[in-house]
Amino acid sequence: MKTVCLVGRPNTGKSSLFNKLIRQRKAIISDMPGVTRDRLYGHVEYNNKVFSLIDTGGIDLENADFNENIKIQAEIGIDEADIILFVVDGREDLTLNDQAINSMLRKTNKRVILVINKIDAPTLDDNIFNFYELGIEEMITISVENKRNIGALLDMITKDMPDYEAPINDHVCKFSIIGRPNVGKSSLVNAILGEENRQIVSNVAGTTRDSNDTEFVYDHQKYIVVDTAGMRKKGKIYENIEKYSLLRSLQAIEESDVCVVVISAEEGIIEHDKHIVEYALEAHKSVVLVVNKWDVVENKDEAIKEWNKKMRNEFQFVPYVQIVYLSALTKSRIHTLMPAIIKAYDSYTKEIPTSIINDVIRDAANLHEAPSYRNRRLKIYFVRQTEVCPPKFTFNVNDKGLVHFSYYRYLENKIRESIDLEGTPIILQFKNKNEDDYNEEE
Repeated sequence: MKTVCLVGRPNTGKSSLFNKLIRQRKAIISDMPGVTRDRLYGHVEYNNKVFSLIDTGGIDLENADFNENIKIQAEIGIDEADIILFVVDGREDLTLNDQAINSMLRKTNKRVILVINKIDAPTLDDNIFNFYELGIEEMITISVENKRNIGALLDMITKDMPDYEAPINDHVCKFSIIGRPNVGKSSLVNAILGEENRQIVSNVAGTTRDSNDTEFVYDHQKYIVVDTAGMRKKGKIYENIEKYSLLRSLQAIEESDVCVVVISAEEGIIEHDKHIVEYALEAHKSVVLVVNKWDVVENKDEAIKEWNKKMRNEFQFVPYVQIVYLSALTKSRIHTLMPAIIKAYDSYTKEIPTSIINDVIRDAANLHEAPSYRNRRLKIYFVRQTEVCPPKFTFNVNDKGLVHFSYYRYLENKIRESIDLEGTPIILQFKNKNEDDYNEEE
């Protein structure tokens, strides 16, 4: 599968284009330059072509402190890419930042497409001449906001790509062990594999500098476990190698089916533990919470009740995940982990028959109608599951603008009450009749 990377200076519309192409609101969109700081990954399907898409933060050479992290992320994204979409603002003149990014891209010897965004009408197409001095052969004017020339851009990106062929269904569940430094991630990998020296274990926080994949067999099935570097708070990342390790950990999350988030019973729950869970949720991955170092806890039967209360309180935003208590050091309760991972993976890959999901939503709507807005009320015509990993349900409605956040949560809760989806997030997408995300306004 080909990989395409979006690069450019801040506020040229890269994240809006990323969301448009992957058909999700995954990247945060804001008029404030530099909102997207981490790389985001997604997949695009178009005319039987499939490619991976990377969104990177805007490179701003006028703000060196802010740009240092972003430039590293952009360089990694460019290194991974086969095709680079260089996004510029067509309503502004060529800037020094644009020219500097262009110089960086020339050194890669990779295929570059210049995407001139914010050209809302054909009358503005002459703005393309402002960018000829960059010397890029492939250029196109688009407007993400008005959905103009998005299809033409996709044709350009995919012109040399082979048609997608669905792989034989032999996918191996891949789960990553993530968490803060020194919570026992490598020790947990060793305990899972039953090999004391499979990973280097040290009391020095941050021993694992990169992610490591290991295939193993459990209950006659193959699995892949990924050990990752400790994810420090961004404010505490000093060395470039640690920045690189954080980005590799984020990539490991993107490539995993299940994220096993490890918390230390010795240190207790801290705010950054919640941030790490949020990384997994932003990537739409299933999650298992593991409280490690359980051997140091006294009065374990009473302690587990108190810990359950604390965990559910602190992680209210993921009420559907399993919590496992164990000790990687002594292997106490280690047998409870793999069943939790398998459960989360099964939910993550679950396919729900259309008749069942429609019955669930019909009953939910009859029990509690959507609130009215300006004498109009949301009507749900039909629902079907359109994706797995995680399960995504697409609702055909009269007007998706009538979907209130509280009703979204109500429908999600009703789905979870009726269908066992423990461990996985789910996505609800609302579309008006005959809507196509790539439809262009003439």
